[in-house]
Amino acid sequence: MLVKEWNELPDYMQVEEVKPYYEILRKKKGQLILKRIFDIICSSILIVLLSPALLFISIWIKLDSKGPVFYRQERITQYGKVFRIFKFRTMVTNADKIGTLVTTQNDSRITKVGNKIRKCRLDELPQLFNIFLGEMSFVGTRPEVQKYVDAYSTEMNATLLLPAGVTSLASIKYRDEDEILEQKTKLGKTIDQAYIEDVLPEKMKFNLEYINDFNIGRDLYLCMKTVI
Repeated sequence: MLVKEWNELPDYMQVEEVKPYYEILRKKKGQLILKRIFDIICSSILIVLLSPALLFISIWIKLDSKGPVFYRQERITQYGKVFRIFKFRTMVTNADKIGTLVTTQNDSRITKVGNKIRKCRLDELPQLFNIFLGEMSFVGTRPEVQKYVDAYSTEMNATLLLPAGVTSLASIKYRDEDEILEQKTKLGKTIDQAYIEDVLPEKMKFNLEYINDFNIGRDLYLCMKTVI
């Protein structure tokens, strides 16, 4: 998880707006090593302990609606690398082809089981496998699809210095973002416009703040805050 040399970063990240965040992380090699060790140990333990729950939810999804148990979608993580995220499927098959890439309150594409497990964020549990593989971390900027990463400002690209995360202060603060999107669409905006113009910039303020204050203790605090 150590930060690459400056000249090894993607060209679009080798800019002055990203440099301050890069320098902060370069000074925290020990913290970054501890972060990865924490991710490996905790994800492996949780995968074992939660295996009965993972199995139960898998069966529940299959009995509820047609389609695969897992939803695999290409997302963006550290240095702009593309990976396929693991999530329990909470929507009808091919939902991303019959609607937007973000969901709103009372989205008709969400299944009955999907609605229940989304409320408790249980659909995120399979991301433990992404964490174990090093594609994600417990704490970090939520992985976006390429379409939304392309809308990042130059400074926002600094969040790609670290792996994407399951939770973050931004995720906690915007846990009800579907309600915000719903309000904005009532004012005439499309879902994509509302997300890119209203939600994403505000979430990114917290994500950039996270890099400034990064340490393993803060990660532990955010994990506990997420559970609570």
